[in-house]
Amino acid sequence: MSDSAPSTARGEGSGGEAHAAWKGSGEAGPDDAGRRLDTFVASRVGISRSRAQRLIADGNVLIGNIPARKNHILSTGEHVSWELPPAEPESIAAQEEIPLDLVYADDHLVVIDKQANLVMYPGPGHASNTLLNALLARYPDISGVGGNGRPGVFHRLDRGTSGLVAVARTEEAYGAMADKIKERDVDRDYIALVVGALPAEIGTIDAPVGRSHSNRKRMAVDRIAGKRAVSRFRVKERFGREFTLVEVSLETGRTHQIRVHFTHIGHPVAGDPEYSRGKSSGKLGLERQFLHAYRLAFEHPVTGDQLEFTSELPADLEVVLEQLREADRASSA
Repeated sequence: MSDSAPSTARGEGSGGEAHAAWKGSGEAGPDDAGRRLDTFVASRVGISRSRAQRLIADGNVLIGNIPARKNHILSTGEHVSWELPPAEPESIAAQEEIPLDLVYADDHLVVIDKQANLVMYPGPGHASNTLLNALLARYPDISGVGGNGRPGVFHRLDRGTSGLVAVARTEEAYGAMADKIKERDVDRDYIALVVGALPAEIGTIDAPVGRSHSNRKRMAVDRIAGKRAVSRFRVKERFGREFTLVEVSLETGRTHQIRVHFTHIGHPVAGDPEYSRGKSSGKLGLERQFLHAYRLAFEHPVTGDQLEFTSELPADLEVVLEQLREADRASSA
């Protein structure tokens, strides 16, 4: 099968930067017979399967000249055409010059070491001064990648959580990375200080996470309606029975997953304003949750190169550890 070269249509978004609508087409060959249309489109366009399903549902994929059904099964010789619409102007975040710690950048993706007080993208209460605003000032081509609302974002860090996060610059990279996240082919490791003494040196928290029924702004373990969530931890250091420093690896990536999981087992992340009511904040001098994304590793979505990035613990968290170590030394003297 041969695809036609994609064409672009220019449009104007916030800040006057152009963004593109992508069109393409191709014919299903013998090897495509019996294949689902969404997987065909996802592989040919270089987007995630869920994005392909949205395109089909929105009428942006045609079989011949007829809008396709999402569950369509291909036959040899069918002509498939698609269009990725441009981001709607009102949905594109403004460009803002905000300092960023860029760890890696190429034509397909960027990796940032996010500071704790930076929100990932605009939303209620945060219309500007976000990571996305800063990235759009540097890489306006991100506009519209992955659909409207959160261009380029395929995973995220909470406000108050520092560390490594990657953002896609192209549809090809976005689709591949979204699939890698779904297939658990991205290593995401964190350092957290939790309240109390964990009973084991290593462990797995396997508890589904969903929206809290009592507070819709929070998440909670929900064994009925929640989605599967798995966090694995290893103790790195203990501070008596008051605190435990752990390394946490995500098998899944639900919203607030680490924070919810450790609260669920009775050891909330120190300083967490949402899930521990800021417990220990005053004692430790914390102004945010003690949670840092220190390692990110994955295969490059285009070149196939193995990439690995690490980030040192920020100064505000390192100070807390030094205080705890000093207190331990003083008590044992």
